Amino acid sequence: MRRGRRLRRRWLRRRKLTMAGLGVGIGWRSELDLTIERMAGVDFLEVVAENVKPAHLPESLRVLRSRGLPVIPHGVSLGVGGAEPPSPARLAHLAACAQALEAPLVSEHLAFVRGGGVEAGHLLPVPRTRESLKVVVENVRRAQDALPVPLALENVAAIFGWPEDELTEAQFLAELVDATGVGLLIDVANLYTNQFNLGLPAVAALDTLPLEHLAYVHVAGGYEHHGIWHDTHTTAAPQAVLDLLAELCSRVTPPGVLLEWDDEYPSDAVLAGELSRIRAAMAVAGEAG
Repeated sequence: MRRGRRLRRRWLRRRKLTMAGLGVGIGWRSELDLTIERMAGVDFLEVVAENVKPAHLPESLRVLRSRGLPVIPHGVSLGVGGAEPPSPARLAHLAACAQALEAPLVSEHLAFVRGGGVEAGHLLPVPRTRESLKVVVENVRRAQDALPVPLALENVAAIFGWPEDELTEAQFLAELVDATGVGLLIDVANLYTNQFNLGLPAVAALDTLPLEHLAYVHVAGGYEHHGIWHDTHTTAAPQAVLDLLAELCSRVTPPGVLLEWDDEYPSDAVLAGELSRIRAAMAVAGEAG
């Protein structure tokens, strides 16, 4: 418990220095490089860490960094939710990305991605048991020790749950934060997905999550197919997702909110409109408060 309290104090100190006022951002993709360079109203960026080489950053990222935009490396393959410890090589890559980008933090997913050398090819939900929590706590501590900046973990979208689950996703994350001081990247689109597919109430999750540890927020779109919601990041966010963002903002002022769009890229105007919708949802929460 002493170590958990110490890590939480360290996180809070560093958060005050590095996380205040990220603003509204967008996920950088090579297909969107020129769009983002000429788009007004982008305050920060996130880049998939596995898609960049720290020693040879894309020119667009160097340009945007020169303008003072923070860039957060976002990992998708660390697998802190697995039984095996995080790969030292993957941790070293995340650390190198953070240093090359002068990032305020690194983010990853609370997910199971491999076992016994077999890659799942997807961000799968972690069995939310007490035994699993012990393993994840140790994996997160290893990752924190290897990174030069704070770590934030994202809740994932799921199309199934494990039958042996003892905790809700929000309870699991809350206990993980309490044990490690890790930050939270809350994806409101994923909360919506899990409500749609699994019946997990999204607003109740917001009431349980320790939002004082919030690093930033994701917003994205998807679609329903044969009764299942697919979090594809290829469409505009449905209003229900933006309503969840407003609910979150009524509880806490997020340091940053970021739009994810990963394929079927729209026009500059559509992307700018999505950022405006995000700001409007945040403003609604402010007016209500």
